[in-house]
Amino acid sequence: MDSAIRVTTGYAGLDKILDGLRIGDNVVWKVDSMADYRYFVGPFVDAALREGKRVIYMRFGDHEPLLGASPSIVVHQLDPRRGFESFAARIHSILSEEGHGAFYVFDCLSDLLSAWATDYMVGNFFRVTCPYLFELDTVAYFALIRSRHSFQTIERIRDTTQVLIDVYNHEQSFHIHPLKVWQRRSPTMFLPHRKEGEQFLPLTASFEATDLFSSIARRDTENAQRHLDHWHRLFLQAQELAGDPAAQTEQQNMVSHICRHMIGREARILELAAECFCLQDLLDIKTRVIGTGFIGGKAVGMLLARQILLRAPDYHWEDHLEAHDSFFVGSNVYYSYIVHNGWWPLFMRQKKKETYFSAAAELRGKMLEGSFPATIREGFHKLLEYYGQYPIIVRSSSLLEDSFGNAFAGKYDSFFCVNQGTPEERLAQFEEAVRKIFASTMSEDALTYRQQRGLDQQDEQMALLIQRVSGAYRGHYFFPELAGVGVSYNTFVWDRGMDPQAGMLRLVLGLGTRAVDRVEGDYPRLIALDAPLKRPHKDQADTRRFSQRSVDLLDVVDNRLHTVSLLDLSRQGVDLPWQLYGVKDLETMRLLENRGRKGEQVWLLTFERLLADTPFASLMQRLLKTLERTYRYPVDVEFTVNFTPQGTARIDVVQCRPLQTKGEQVQVEIPEKIEPERIFFRSEGNFMGGNISQPLRWLVWVEPEEYVQLHMSDKYEIARLIGRLNKRLADRKDNPTLLLGPGRWGTSTPSLGVPISFSEINNFTALAEVAFSSGNLMPELSYGSHFFQDLVETDIFYLALFPENNKCFLNDAWRRAQPNALEGLMPASSRLKHVVKVYRAPKEGLRLMADVVSQQLVCFLER
Repeated sequence: MDSAIRVTTGYAGLDKILDGLRIGDNVVWKVDSMADYRYFVGPFVDAALREGKRVIYMRFGDHEPLLGASPSIVVHQLDPRRGFESFAARIHSILSEEGHGAFYVFDCLSDLLSAWATDYMVGNFFRVTCPYLFELDTVAYFALIRSRHSFQTIERIRDTTQVLIDVYNHEQSFHIHPLKVWQRRSPTMFLPHRKEGEQFLPLTASFEATDLFSSIARRDTENAQRHLDHWHRLFLQAQELAGDPAAQTEQQNMVSHICRHMIGREARILELAAECFCLQDLLDIKTRVIGTGFIGGKAVGMLLARQILLRAPDYHWEDHLEAHDSFFVGSNVYYSYIVHNGWWPLFMRQKKKETYFSAAAELRGKMLEGSFPATIREGFHKLLEYYGQYPIIVRSSSLLEDSFGNAFAGKYDSFFCVNQGTPEERLAQFEEAVRKIFASTMSEDALTYRQQRGLDQQDEQMALLIQRVSGAYRGHYFFPELAGVGVSYNTFVWDRGMDPQAGMLRLVLGLGTRAVDRVEGDYPRLIALDAPLKRPHKDQADTRRFSQRSVDLLDVVDNRLHTVSLLDLSRQGVDLPWQLYGVKDLETMRLLENRGRKGEQVWLLTFERLLADTPFASLMQRLLKTLERTYRYPVDVEFTVNFTPQGTARIDVVQCRPLQTKGEQVQVEIPEKIEPERIFFRSEGNFMGGNISQPLRWLVWVEPEEYVQLHMSDKYEIARLIGRLNKRLADRKDNPTLLLGPGRWGTSTPSLGVPISFSEINNFTALAEVAFSSGNLMPELSYGSHFFQDLVETDIFYLALFPENNKCFLNDAWRRAQPNALEGLMPASSRLKHVVKVYRAPKEGLRLMADVVSQQLVCFLER
């Protein structure tokens, strides 16, 4: 680039002051009106066209067009209301397409405020666009309306641009005042100049300058809020409205306006927000926001749930809800973090199809090491001062998370901060958690999820929800008594007499991590809310096998999340109402006594007395149904429960989202009589996802006996092989495929199942977990977990087979008689053909059918 090449502004006198423009210059005009900006744009464009330059007009403002229609000018119509990322990415794409040497005119940047609400993001936009224009050897014009931006934003733009000029219309004369002219100077360059005819004359007399700036200062005094960010001015205006009882209509309009900038974009969520939040509610939320922008789906769901319950006319929920004490990090902080660290070009590269995953991996690594802007760090510090050394959890709360149709369950990270140590140590721990959550937006699972659901080009900013951990100190541990997941619609009814509409809970002792995740060796208690004492298993042996064995809690001495066995917790004398939550495991106690450990208390967490002797189950059902009525949709809730000394349940609804359900409306009639030789398997219950009648073209089977004998490295290789089959073979439209394997799919412990990631099974039509008791490979009925949310959202049907159960039949002889197609499909993996079997369905076809009402499940050969 030859930056010494002069470019004319169209005004010879102005060229003289500035020593001309240079290739690479971004020129920002601070004006009082669009007429003033237009006065300088026209001659610049005319001169550029005379010199044969390509002129590009970026049209996005609310004002009248700056340039008339002309075949010589390329106009790009842009919509900033689609979000900062979409807008900035589209402009980046246009600049790339236009290439080097074009001249640009941008509409007034101040008009972006109506779309983004905060001029900090205007500064971010300029910081990512200006350097790219400079690289492409362009000259570009921008404008700012002087009174609409904070001093901080003006300074950020000044630091980035090459030329910054103040324009004043004073006493019927134009005055220009160059504030920055990069790599040029003269004795009078930075003085104010008055336009006289074609000349711009410097105000060399002090009285003239005093007269001009005194007039400007008086105007500034009349607008005392001019140095505030537009975001803060918006809420000052809202505060004034909230104090005016007569301004009901204006208040409701302001509610809608603020919701569009702080709550979300999805129509159904905005409708709920306008219904549930008043203006004062939104002002209260704003006092707890660090930065600007949306608070994200997880935060909105939590706040909506609280409002719905507290406003419910038929029950006094104040007696049962913990007080809300959360903070929020606005979604714009996510972009500011990327811009502040100079990663925007890499972020744009990640949006391209060919570098979607590779650039994300590079960006993810960088995001784990970045620094935060000073103003954001100050907000973090104040937040930690507020919580003191009380444990908190930093949770993802992205724009698309927890919406209707997109739960993003478990796709983004959340982290507990036990919050012990010096203020500096606690701040470092908190910032590390924020970095990890921001980086999780670039994980392969999250990217695959977005891509599969057509969201890969949508704005997906990451806001944060910071919550005080619910619970109490018990010795040097901190945890809630109970936690879990509740769903208002139960597609996993395991008894014909159960009503799916009644809802269900997954309940655990301690932190809720064991309720939302599949944890090796542990099972939460499943509770059908219309029959809370009925278990999905039959005898005491199953009760012992399918129960919770360990508790997740926070260790304030070690300053970390910790897992403690129930036996150790009981042995340490931790104060808990054990008899309310469990029954003594007499058989295990006898075994311990025989080994010399007499008197040790061993508990099985059945929650029998809690469910039989307290109103807990009916209270949770009432809560779920109250939320469902207002959502007009089934809901999925994460909660904690603590009890007062009087035995009153105090519930903290930490998350609420629309439940992803599938198939319950499909009418299925399973044939009454199917010849045994035509049946591959048949079972009663143990499936999730509603009714189904699905033809199958392929079966993929992982041989249990062979799998358990593999070395650890080969067990991981089996997972990778399944992933390759997922991409090569499985297709829900053309090649519907059933995947069957021993134990738990997706476990982190290969001894319990195949350790696939979700992106390695996302194309399968149905997923089966097969019990193999001799290898201790047992399915987990994970309804309500993040894993289940993934299955439902991806439209994957789930089933569990227990061949040793008399209500399950598996025709293994038929399966073994089928030819294995693995070697032909994957020659490089032929050494594993004794473990992984791939069967093409016979020409007459295979069909998988399930009926929720009768709880019948069957896979059979069609005629």
